[in-house]
Amino acid sequence: MLNFTGKVALIAGIGQTADEGWGIGAAIAAKFAEQGALIFGGNRSLESAERTKSHIEAAGGTCHVQETDVTDSASVKALVDACMQRHGRIDILINNVGKSEPGCPVSMNEEIWDSQMDLNLKSIYLTCHHVLPIMEKQATGGSIVNVSSIAGLRYIGKPQVAYSATKAAMMQFTKVTAVMYATKSVRLNTVVPGLIYTPYTRDLAKRYAPGGDEEEYMRMRDAQVPMGRMGNAWDVANAVMFLASDEARYITGQELVVDGGITSSTGRA
Repeated sequence: MLNFTGKVALIAGIGQTADEGWGIGAAIAAKFAEQGALIFGGNRSLESAERTKSHIEAAGGTCHVQETDVTDSASVKALVDACMQRHGRIDILINNVGKSEPGCPVSMNEEIWDSQMDLNLKSIYLTCHHVLPIMEKQATGGSIVNVSSIAGLRYIGKPQVAYSATKAAMMQFTKVTAVMYATKSVRLNTVVPGLIYTPYTRDLAKRYAPGGDEEEYMRMRDAQVPMGRMGNAWDVANAVMFLASDEARYITGQELVVDGGITSSTGRA
């Protein structure tokens, strides 16, 4: 099961920001490589992408990376073209790019709103815009998995209106496109993580921790989850792998929520 030997996985947002801990994109890339996939990754920071690449190659996997601005069509096309030049096909596309900026409709300035729309939502359109024509021509089609957030399903305790709006829109984009491409052997699904502990979570703590108490912020996040703890990047990566796999060949246009029970619970923001 979950055998990706020889399959080409293009991953947007593959970077690993720190030597300690695992980010979601890096964990996804590592898990696919572990199961035989050929990884081709794009990332805004080439240094972060190279860190992931080194982990994969040290474990015996295959990975190539390229600096990519996923908000720029020419940059995304260059990534897709480079992957095609090297491998001649794209079997899997993973969109894992995203960032949260605080603010409500009144406090958030227009520039922040626009940048959130570009990074979190336009990026999905651009990768699909350039990859879907390739996948629909392949006899085996392809699988696209977009990584969203439960912030697109409910309020999770902090004002981030643009992030929430883009993550909700991402799920609907995925669902509609899945129906459009269902007859072309191309599947699209969304993984919807809840509160996940990653190096990025530490960065959030620096911004959101009441009184600057980062450890208390982490305990608060753990307490929000019915299972009593945040998930980790591997929990998300395993869900992404399943939806991209042949075992999920009859699943398209769906959301797989990975949240320890938050969205099934009441009384927990």
